[in-house]
Amino acid sequence: MKGNEAIARAAIRCGADGFFGYPITPQSEIIETLALDKPWETTGMVVLQAESEVAAINMVHGAAGAGKRAFTSSSSPGVALMQECISYMAGSEIPGMIVNVQRGGPGLGTIQPSQSDYTQAVKGGGNGDYHVIVLAPNSVQEMADFVDLAFELAFKYRNPSMILSDGVIGQMMEKVVMPPYKPRRTEEEIRRECPWATMGRTPDRKPNIHTSLELKPEAMEEHNLHLQAKYREIEENEVRYETQQCDDAEYIIVAFGSAARLAQKAIETARTEGIKVGLFRPITLWPFPTKEIKAMAEGKKGVLVAEINAGQMVDDVRLAINGTVKVEHFGRLGGIVPEPDEIVEALKTKLM
Repeated sequence: MKGNEAIARAAIRCGADGFFGYPITPQSEIIETLALDKPWETTGMVVLQAESEVAAINMVHGAAGAGKRAFTSSSSPGVALMQECISYMAGSEIPGMIVNVQRGGPGLGTIQPSQSDYTQAVKGGGNGDYHVIVLAPNSVQEMADFVDLAFELAFKYRNPSMILSDGVIGQMMEKVVMPPYKPRRTEEEIRRECPWATMGRTPDRKPNIHTSLELKPEAMEEHNLHLQAKYREIEENEVRYETQQCDDAEYIIVAFGSAARLAQKAIETARTEGIKVGLFRPITLWPFPTKEIKAMAEGKKGVLVAEINAGQMVDDVRLAINGTVKVEHFGRLGGIVPEPDEIVEALKTKLM
């Protein structure tokens, strides 16, 4: 099935309570698949086409604030419209999930694939000092696998999470093993697991209130310090990455998502030419595997960061390596997906 279809069907199987979204290419199959599969008849999951992306993310905000597993999906310009509410969710510690199937920009751009939302996703596209937990799948299988993981991390840390995909992974078709069904949580289970949820007054507690507003600067600073401490905990415990053929490598290609698949073929070609190259693939874009990239780069002749953008993750790679090894960037823009041979040529011309 397509990557977008895998997202939708995994969400049903993972016990999602609600989806609120708005169609936009190249992610429309998510809401279309949910509409076709009619989970409200089987699991009771709500599926609603909102009147806009702004409405959709605010619906997620409300549902997730009540302890529900709620999510939305969109593509680049649609996610841009959601940034204000994502910041509100981070500030009030609401664990919703967002799927971004990226397309080329800026502006409305093109419907073709891109990875140009990296900075927006990992640095916090809205206002304030906050982070979203960002997972970058590079296969249809990971599109399915990361749904439950994104929900798990969001609720574990009471923080928005994001699956940052792109039009390549969303539209391509591969074999996929779907996760087993898990039942939606009962209201009693939600009360027990989410004592912070806005579920009204009960005999043993007062009503919960969620807000990101604090007019006293001292209190606002205290809340921000609390959030920063949580982010440090996430950085310490939730870094995920993958390496391939790095043991004997003299050069390293760092790439995420669909660009990592292109890099795999590029590495295969380069090694047939006697160039020893390995792959470092960040799976969590935030928290970023800073320490792990620094360690991997030690003793290497150079690092090439391959992205389908003008150069965004390369900034974090350079910060991680801190000038000890030469770091160069290769990317294509406007929705053009590079050929593996272009990556090999960039490796030769920029690093050798």
